[in-house]
Amino acid sequence: MQTAIAFILIFGLLVFFHEFGHFLFAKRAGIMVREFAIGMGPKIYGKTHGETIYTIRLLPIGGYVRMAGEDMDGTELQPGYRVGLIVDEDNVVKKIIFNQNNKQLPDLLFLEVERADLEKELFVEGYDEEEKLVRYNVARDCMLVENGKETLIAPYDRQFNAKTVGQRAMTIFAGPLFNFILAFVIYLLIGLINGVPTYEPIITEVVENDPAAQAGMLAGDKVVDIGGQAVEKWQDLAAIVQDHPGENINVTVERDGQRVNLNMKVKEVEQNGEKYGQIGVKYESPREFNPLKAVVYGAQETYTMTARIFELLGMLITGKFTIDALSGPVGIYKATEQVAQYGFINLMNWAAMLSINLGIMNLLPLPALDGGRLLFFGFEAVRGKPIDRQKEGLVHFVGIVLLMILMVVVTWNDIQRFFF
Repeated sequence: MQTAIAFILIFGLLVFFHEFGHFLFAKRAGIMVREFAIGMGPKIYGKTHGETIYTIRLLPIGGYVRMAGEDMDGTELQPGYRVGLIVDEDNVVKKIIFNQNNKQLPDLLFLEVERADLEKELFVEGYDEEEKLVRYNVARDCMLVENGKETLIAPYDRQFNAKTVGQRAMTIFAGPLFNFILAFVIYLLIGLINGVPTYEPIITEVVENDPAAQAGMLAGDKVVDIGGQAVEKWQDLAAIVQDHPGENINVTVERDGQRVNLNMKVKEVEQNGEKYGQIGVKYESPREFNPLKAVVYGAQETYTMTARIFELLGMLITGKFTIDALSGPVGIYKATEQVAQYGFINLMNWAAMLSINLGIMNLLPLPALDGGRLLFFGFEAVRGKPIDRQKEGLVHFVGIVLLMILMVVVTWNDIQRFFF
C-alpha cells in the first residue's frame, strides 16, 4: 500500500507539473484550455472552473492539456441543421441548442441554419419559423448545448493555431521545462531539509585488511593529495583511485593538524568486464544547512542528473544499452518500491530523477512527443508557413502507434523481469 501511494503521488506530481507548464503558457498566450487531465482513459473525476474542466482519468500513463482548435475540437453548424437559439436583449446569441425538437423553453428561437461562422465573423444565419431569412450575431462566450452538455465556442483568436510560432512553441516547451523546474525545487528542498553535502574527502571508515588499513589510514583522516594531484572533494579521491588499479600510490592525509604520507597498493577489482581500483574506505559527507548553498545544490544536482541521463541516452542510441534496459510503468513501480525502503529523502531524489527523465524524453524530436511538435514549429519558422495539418497529424498518429508498441514491449519486459 505504501508503494502504491508513493507511486501515485510521484506520478501525479510529475504529470501535474508537466501539464501545468503547458496550461500556464497557453493561458498567457490567450489560448482557451478545454481540459486539464491527469491520467488517460475513462474519466473518474471532473470539475469545471471557468472555461476549463479539470479531470482525473483512470490509467496512470500520462496526462494532457486539451486546447481549443486542436484536432476533434471544432463544432460546425452545417446548412440544414435545426437549432434552438437563446438570445439576450440585444439579440446576440448566448446559447445554441442542438437536438431541441420541442418548445419547453419559452424564450427559445428555432432556426434552420443556412450559413454560420463560429470562429471569425461570429454569426448564424437561417430561416426562422416564419420562413424568413434572419441573421444573428453570436457572443464570444456563446455556449453550444447538445444532449445537455455545454461547450464554450472558441473564437479563432483563442485557438492554438491562431497564435504565433513563438507562442505555440513556448506553450509546448513549457511542459518539459516545468519538469526541470520541479527537479530543481525537489533538490532544493532536499538541501534545506537534509543539508547540503560538502563532499570533503574525510574518511568515515577504513575497511580492515584492505590497502588503506594496511598503509595506516584512519577514520577521520582528510585526504589532501594523491601522487601530486590535489584532492578537494571526495569525487576527486574516488576518481583517482579507480583509475589506478593495481598501482602503488602515495596518499597525503591531514591528521590532527599535521600531514602524514601513506604508501599503498590499489586493489584491482573487475566488474562487467572493466577493471577499476579500490583502497577500502567508506565515506559519508558532512552536511551544512545554508539556504543559499541549497539553491546552488539544487541547480548543480539538476544539471548533473540531466547530463547523466543524456549520457545514458547516448549509450542507448549507440547500442551500449539494449531495449531491455528500458523500464515502463511496471519497472518504475518496482523501483519505487525498492527506493521507498530507504526513506523519504531517497524517494525525493528518485522523484527528481524521474522528473528530469520525463522532461528529456518529451524533448526528443520524435512524432507525438513535445519535441516532435517543436520540430514541426522549427520547419514552419524556416519555411514561413505551417506544414499541412493533415500530413503533420498523420506523422504524429504513426508516432503514437509506435510509442504504444514500444510501451507494450517495455511493459512486457518489466513483467518478465520482475514476476517470472
